[in-house]
Amino acid sequence: MKEVNELVLPEDVRYSEDHEWARSEEDKVRTGISDFAQDQLGDIVFVELPQVGDTFQKGAEFGTVESVKAVSELYMPIGGEILAVNTALEDAPELVNNSPYEEGWMVDIKPDNAGEIDQLMDKNAYLEILKG
Repeated sequence: MKEVNELVLPEDVRYSEDHEWARSEEDKVRTGISDFAQDQLGDIVFVELPQVGDTFQKGAEFGTVESVKAVSELYMPIGGEILAVNTALEDAPELVNNSPYEEGWMVDIKPDNAGEIDQLMDKNAYLEILKG
């Protein structure tokens, strides 16, 4: 397991208390799980994601991640409609371990309320939670 100072935590994403990240990209928000979350889970072997067009409230469960250690729920960092899912994870769930913020992203969301992303933590606030 990584030490807190070894975690990759990009400045351009926001973080939820459930360890999801969210990045604004034009008219959508891309999301996945943080480097901390994937590190805690260990080797990810399966990712279950919703269908394009599904809608969820902020905080609602939208999928699961299965690792060799456990199954963990995924929660929406903001509310909205699923615009895209990362189908590459069907055949290569390990992308979440290898590249949680780039190749291992999970869903793109059309936000119901674009301001919800501002309610998420920045890197420094998230680091404080992790240091706990």
